[in-house]
Amino acid sequence: MAPRVIPVDSFDFVLFGATGDLARRKILPSLFHRFQIGQFDENCRVIGASRSQHTQEEFRALVNDALHEFGDIEPAAEADIAKFLELLDYAPVDARGDGGWSELAGKLRDNVVRAFYLSVAPSLFGDIAGRLKTTGIADDNSRIVVEKPFGHDLASAQALNAALRAHFKEGQIYRIDHYLGKETVQNLMALRFANSLFEPQWNSHNIDHVQITVAESIGVAGRGEYYDKSGAMRDMVQNHLMQLLCLTAMEPPSTFEPNAVRNEKLKVIESLEPVSMENIVRGQYRAKAGGDSYLDHAGDPHSRTESFVAMKVEVANWRWAGTPFYLRTGKCLRARASEIAVFFRKPPHNIFGEDNAIEGNKLVIRLQPDEGITLKTTIKDPGPGGMRLTSANLDMTFADSLPEAGRPQDAYERLIMDVIRGNQTLFMRGDEVEAAWTWADPIISAWDNATRTPQPYDQGSSGPEDALLLLHRDGRRWRPIGA
Repeated sequence: MAPRVIPVDSFDFVLFGATGDLARRKILPSLFHRFQIGQFDENCRVIGASRSQHTQEEFRALVNDALHEFGDIEPAAEADIAKFLELLDYAPVDARGDGGWSELAGKLRDNVVRAFYLSVAPSLFGDIAGRLKTTGIADDNSRIVVEKPFGHDLASAQALNAALRAHFKEGQIYRIDHYLGKETVQNLMALRFANSLFEPQWNSHNIDHVQITVAESIGVAGRGEYYDKSGAMRDMVQNHLMQLLCLTAMEPPSTFEPNAVRNEKLKVIESLEPVSMENIVRGQYRAKAGGDSYLDHAGDPHSRTESFVAMKVEVANWRWAGTPFYLRTGKCLRARASEIAVFFRKPPHNIFGEDNAIEGNKLVIRLQPDEGITLKTTIKDPGPGGMRLTSANLDMTFADSLPEAGRPQDAYERLIMDVIRGNQTLFMRGDEVEAAWTWADPIISAWDNATRTPQPYDQGSSGPEDALLLLHRDGRRWRPIGA
């Protein structure tokens, strides 16, 4: 059965930063793929806006190049590309001045959804939001989308929230985290709340611990100067891993409605115990033969910014008391892999004897590179010779199990269409962002005031040795990265 495509209402989508890297790699190809399958039609408009001076035809040529470079385009798609390019317009706009705003206003239509995507530096969020409102381009039904990083700490996040809320209501603001648009992340909610098999077991009585890993095999070459101002804690833990933790640990919402879901996520963040420094490991990848180190890529031989973080986190509530969550993320690790691994406790009594050791069940939700879900079970080893136990996986790789779903959707495709629908379920609310920074700031401050530098680790490894010891002293082991 082919997936059902539900069309969205007619819209004008204004993309600020339309000639930037994110727009070319993700946003514009995502819009094209949604157009190609018929989720919106020729009655919609995509309007690029940036300070670069381009004509409409020049912008269309830039988008055409971006689609062929990043859009995974099939040869038969040229006719669809030509139709999509007809939807495009362009307006040079000065985000901090008066230039271009009246021209942009003249390109917009009445009685359609107006969405404004700010693929620009956070320092421009307030300026653009203010101009959109004072020029009358945005009204009370418009939506504004902002990209991370959403703040550098609690104070800057509060300032950004205040700048946006001065011109838009909270219900109009979409803070995008592309991890929440991944198919498997949403399947985590379906797995828990649409199956009676799992939710009754989803607590500290039955789950020994949870491991959340987001590993990358590449370093920060080419973006070292930017990354060195954030590090793994700000770049990954405070947002991406925090969101995965919330979805794993949250209580069932009363309804699958935006604020009901986000209320439960906020409760998880507010329940997090402060993390002691003995339960955190941070590292920097060192040079390998013929290659550069993190310090080389950052351009600062004295940098103390971490490219790896591992930590033990406790959720202080009745459901999770006594069940630790281990978070791990880093650059230049042995493989690119993102997953949530839920380790269930062993059965309370082994009736099969000492020769048949029983391990707890393990549920692994893979986000990338091969999206899917695996459940490790214990079964009888087939064949004669008595009762011998072994492990077997129940594996659902989406590409294999659901071939009718066709080409995997990029997370941005789903999230952009949710903006048009006005559905904020998969977007962060302002108080959620601030709560995450409230938890993260003391950790970062302690690092800033410490004399100890990040531990070096080999490129292509699993990170610093102390990350292994973090679990070893609890009698546990990390799942191999990319297993």
